[in-house]
Amino acid sequence: MKHKKEHIKNPFSEEETGEAKSKEQNAKGEEEEREPHLHASKKLKEDFENLNNQYIRLAADFDNYRKRQEQERAGLIAYGAQDAMKKLIEVLDNFDRAKQSIENTEDANQVKESFNVLYNQMFENLSKLGLEVIDTQGKEFDPNFHEAVMQTPTNEHPENHVIMELQKGYKLGDKVLRPALVNVATTE
Repeated sequence: MKHKKEHIKNPFSEEETGEAKSKEQNAKGEEEEREPHLHASKKLKEDFENLNNQYIRLAADFDNYRKRQEQERAGLIAYGAQDAMKKLIEVLDNFDRAKQSIENTEDANQVKESFNVLYNQMFENLSKLGLEVIDTQGKEFDPNFHEAVMQTPTNEHPENHVIMELQKGYKLGDKVLRPALVNVATTE
């Protein structure tokens, strides 16, 4: 019997090693080509995570700021009214005292005097809170501060000027709380 010589590849043969080296070099080259992309991808992921964490922290900080502002606003409303009420309670106490003192009084001058004291105290306390009377007499009509409820033809006053105040107007700082009701001059 004849033995057939089978062709067995020798892994150490030059032909095989060259082919293996070539495959290894190709794989290494592909890996080196991918490595910058992998490195860039990792860097992008890290940057994304850092930015995402900053965003989350910023969103939480803003939410806390918003909640603090709401609490402060609620506190200002509640305690701002409290301060105003304290000033008005003093006036209310004086109304009680005046009421008791004039019960048996027949003197009209004493009643007037008590009334004037109370009025002045009330206005003074409201002024401390920022209330101002809108000036009208002799002023040019300003629709921002005045409400014309009458117009009177006259030559005695300049046209479009306030002749008479029918009801006082008030403002708090720059905000008009109630416009003054006025009579305005027109030409005859």
